[in-house]
Amino acid sequence: MEGVIIENLLSEHASLTQYMSEDFEEPPDSRSLGKYRDRIVNGPIIRTLIWLGVPPLINQLTVVAYNVADAYWLSLYGGTTVAVPRQTWPVIMLFQALVMALTAASLSVVSQYIGGKAYREASLSASRFFTLSFFCGAVLCVTLLTLRGLIFAVIISTPPEIFEDVMKYSGVISFDIFLNYISLIFTTLLQSIGDTRRPAIVNTIAVSLNILLDPFLVLGLGPFPRLGVVGAAITDVMGKMISAGALAYMLKKYYPELRVFFTKDIDFKWIALVMRIGLPVLALGVTNGFAFLFQLWIINQFGVTVATAYAIGFLIMDIVDAVLWGLSGATAIMVGQNIGAENYRRAKEVAYKSALLLFTLVAIGGCIVYPIRFSLVDVFADDPEIMAETDRFLQILVPTLPFFGLFMVGMSTGRGSGHTVFPTTVGVFRLWGIRVALGYVLAFNFRMGSIGAWLAISLSNIIGGALALLWIKYGNWTEKVVERKTGV
Repeated sequence: MEGVIIENLLSEHASLTQYMSEDFEEPPDSRSLGKYRDRIVNGPIIRTLIWLGVPPLINQLTVVAYNVADAYWLSLYGGTTVAVPRQTWPVIMLFQALVMALTAASLSVVSQYIGGKAYREASLSASRFFTLSFFCGAVLCVTLLTLRGLIFAVIISTPPEIFEDVMKYSGVISFDIFLNYISLIFTTLLQSIGDTRRPAIVNTIAVSLNILLDPFLVLGLGPFPRLGVVGAAITDVMGKMISAGALAYMLKKYYPELRVFFTKDIDFKWIALVMRIGLPVLALGVTNGFAFLFQLWIINQFGVTVATAYAIGFLIMDIVDAVLWGLSGATAIMVGQNIGAENYRRAKEVAYKSALLLFTLVAIGGCIVYPIRFSLVDVFADDPEIMAETDRFLQILVPTLPFFGLFMVGMSTGRGSGHTVFPTTVGVFRLWGIRVALGYVLAFNFRMGSIGAWLAISLSNIIGGALALLWIKYGNWTEKVVERKTGV
């Protein structure tokens, strides 16, 4: 059955990727690739950040709306069922680590080629990134299908009350991982050009369809079967299929000069460059994934009540920091293209102003959510113990979210510049040194229970944000990682 599903998914994309199998040629006209460049390297910084960041921000708000709706329908299906997606989240994060590395390298390389007007090199690199992402996603999809029983039973120690639902959910969501590898690489290529609007529109439409279908498939409304967590996972997969296909079509239609195809032309010099940029991000993704697995193991030791509070709490925090996932991506695009254009001082200014903007916006969001946190919790839980534990979680964590915003700006600056080692080191330390190690000590050695885990997460945000800000100010990250050539 699983083999048939994979075959059908591959067939679904065959027509959309047929044009990608053609031999590479010199782009006949590169005007569309450079249409956003002048604004990014010369326009007003704050206005350009907002111009680039608002479309993915709207998309992220739609994703948050879907997650909220998903959690609401699952809470109606069963009291603790809302915890199921959060149990799989660190596992998905671990399996997505490689595509995070590929997209980080892709954004650095392609955006700097476009900033330097080397359009032929941009096109060839885009094809290489697509090829790697497609096949890596397929392999990891099968790997999760094979190992998920071991992961949730032994490594995470999922509470027995929700174990069967977690197994069902993860079985379907494995295919979401494969499709996400395709969708994210196309999204990154469009963003490298400076086009953040079209990917946001596509993903917003796909997620809106998820929101529309969710209650029908989760609760079994009308003629639809009552599928619970399986229904929630199926809507995710459907959304990713739409996104991957539509993004491939838009890249071909609006930027035909960026020829993206399956290729065997992957040389050692290019691999060395990708590894230089991507390995730190991959290391961060893998260590993040394992760190969140162990963090979740700590949470699960306190039972299904705390695990459910953890899921609801992070869902509400996602509402606050949704702005990060839009505007931080704009930072990476502007840093990359300005370094490619040798506007080093402007690249620094972009990072400074991004840090100030995101810190302020997330702080405003926290000030709005904090006073109404208990009312928000009440939407997803009826159990007084779950509600009280979630409220404690939010009291401790929400005030630290602006510092997480600073950390995200540091990560985005690293992605755009191609200098990812220091942000990766900070990311590893904040998770393993603070969230996992300190969290374990506070929770068990000092017998603080779940409050110890919540305190460790809060401290990781503050320390990670402070270190990222120091690196943005004093770090030597404006050196180019690609050679300047002329592709027109």
